[in-house]
Amino acid sequence: MKLARYSYNGTTSIGRVDGDRVIDLALLLPADAADVAAVLALPQVLADAAHLDATPENSLALDQVRLLAPILRPGKFMCLGMNYKDHEEEARRLGVPIPTSQVWFSKQITCITGPYDDVHFPQVVERLDYEAEMGVVIGKGGRRISEADALQHVAGYFVANDVSARDWQAKSPTWTLGKSFDTHGPIGPWIVTADEIADPQQLTVSLSVNGERRQHSSTELMTYSVAKQIAYLSEVMTLEPGDILITGTPAGVGIAMQPPTFLQVGDVVRVEIEGIGHIQNTIVAEPR
Repeated sequence: MKLARYSYNGTTSIGRVDGDRVIDLALLLPADAADVAAVLALPQVLADAAHLDATPENSLALDQVRLLAPILRPGKFMCLGMNYKDHEEEARRLGVPIPTSQVWFSKQITCITGPYDDVHFPQVVERLDYEAEMGVVIGKGGRRISEADALQHVAGYFVANDVSARDWQAKSPTWTLGKSFDTHGPIGPWIVTADEIADPQQLTVSLSVNGERRQHSSTELMTYSVAKQIAYLSEVMTLEPGDILITGTPAGVGIAMQPPTFLQVGDVVRVEIEGIGHIQNTIVAEPR
């Protein structure tokens, strides 16, 4: 199932995407349901939503609505660095040390924006970069989750761009500032429930800038699988329903190009993941 958050005529709703239409789930949800995480937390609602048929009364054409970030304010937005073997190879060429364990950092949740929203080029940033990533939504929480059980804790998957201000990333060993500018966390276009992804380690990931392919790889090349990531993180912290993780980027980032090629105002960045969908964002000057 594809679960989306969208707006139409000034009203925000949550729905199930069915072909080229989106079915409103309002009648199934509590009044305070804020985003797709609310649907994922209610098994009966999920079951009922799966059986709804699109009618003229309960649905809209996708091209009539504006798709929004499906998860608005997760408790955690965790990110794994240097997690593709091809990305490690390009890092070696640049003399960057390859970590010997999982390297996690956080993006602050205020960076989250919609799948087709503009991404701001901040006035204080000089080197703006992209990172195509597969995102994971935690469905069942837990601590010390085994690798064998880890995928049972996944509610769904989404597409993300870990927009990175490289100059600010270099200012701090935690990377958080360079990863957390407002609008630098576009996610979406919806959440694809885990039952639709047979193997999260067999998906093609690609990114283009103005139609030019910059990244093209497979989640098979992850150094640490999604299951390993969840097991490792949950040794430290309790993962909770609605938390989101992004799982690393493959080779082809702008900073590793020869010469380094960073984003500019007017660039259009598209990220696509097989079986999930795509997001597309235009880089605009940050409003004064």
